[in-house]
Amino acid sequence: MGNDMNVTLIEKMPSGELRQIEERSWSMNMVAALEHVNYIVVRGQEYETIEGRLNVDDGKLELLLVRIRNE
Repeated sequence: MGNDMNVTLIEKMPSGELRQIEERSWSMNMVAALEHVNYIVVRGQEYETIEGRLNVDDGKLELLLVRIRNE
């Protein structure tokens, strides 16, 4: 897995609270695709990507997401 990166998905709740959705290993192709997308789907739920942070200390990419309400 030398070409993978750990990615942590964090949801910003309407109250402003942060909740970790999941952490998993992404291929570098998936990480590169973030340059071209504004929305991602996790477990059937759509989220808008707000910002990303490279946490060098922990060796992971952290993505801040807001849930899209599909009604």
